[in-house]
Amino acid sequence: MNNEIAISDTPAEGRSIDLASHAVQLLVVCAVALVGNWVATKVSPLEALPGMACLYAMTIVGLVIAKYMPFYLPSVAWISLVAIIATIPGVPGAAVVNEAVGKLNFLAMATPALAYAGLALTKNEFTIARKSGWKIVVVAICVMFGTYIGSVVIADLVLRITG
Repeated sequence: MNNEIAISDTPAEGRSIDLASHAVQLLVVCAVALVGNWVATKVSPLEALPGMACLYAMTIVGLVIAKYMPFYLPSVAWISLVAIIATIPGVPGAAVVNEAVGKLNFLAMATPALAYAGLALTKNEFTIARKSGWKIVVVAICVMFGTYIGSVVIADLVLRITG
């Protein structure tokens, strides 16, 4: 068994990130996120726009790196790395980025994405559910109930300790 990491000669081999398509889709997501941020925090979209532009730019840079690097890492890793570097205190421009992004509420922006992810079911998932039958419903209810009760217990303990 060969334990060496294979680095391809052509950086984009096996990876086809359509940057133009992603850029347009990200613009739509940014617009929706600005509205969500406005509703949740009462910060106007024009006031939050510089922060959203920073997030957009960091995401595009991360996607470009993911497409052209000679080794594979998921694009979310590259995007995170770019964002971390851009916001490290002492890095030129980090203070500006941190101030601009500080006007965004990440929970407000994540809620629509998480809701969509929860509702997005594929044909394969429906096939699995049909094959599993009623048993999967019982398991799902038990998991949701257990997760909820576990969260309540942890929250109660933390509130008792800190309160």
